[in-house]
Amino acid sequence: MSENKKNLYYLDDLSGYKVASDYNDVRGWEVKDADNRRIGKVDRLLANKETKRVVYLDIEVDESVIADGHEVYDKPASDGAHEFLNKDGESHLIIPIGMVRLDEQNKHVISDTVDYSTFSKTKRIGKGVEIDRDYEVSVLGQYSPEQAGDEGHQQDEGFYDRQVFKRPEDRR
Repeated sequence: MSENKKNLYYLDDLSGYKVASDYNDVRGWEVKDADNRRIGKVDRLLANKETKRVVYLDIEVDESVIADGHEVYDKPASDGAHEFLNKDGESHLIIPIGMVRLDEQNKHVISDTVDYSTFSKTKRIGKGVEIDRDYEVSVLGQYSPEQAGDEGHQQDEGFYDRQVFKRPEDRR
């Protein structure tokens, strides 16, 4: 991926970038769905340099979610199943920052809109892999089809201006 087409950067790879003092640094916080099921933990933050803000959380997925995801796809082709969606080592996924809320007291990130089953079926990536727009749109389509947008909106400069990319603290 060429540098000029790159949309996302891991925050800890950007010199001079850090979480602003008036925002929570949620790295290491546990991620749960609306039913209080553990999804994993926040490993890294993904920022868009043009908007100068974090737009995704990179989640290291819990082993139980990975196992449940394999069960979905580990059925004979005669049962209408697909080939394996994820490969060994793909233990991370992203979630837009606007699709979570924070439980600051318990240091939990909670997704009220994406459930455990959807997390287990979502395409994962390896740790630290560069994220391209195709992966972003694919994940958004899994979580909420209306958030993926049409083809033109997926490529426009205002992609990260949508509500789904606003921090929980900014939605108060």
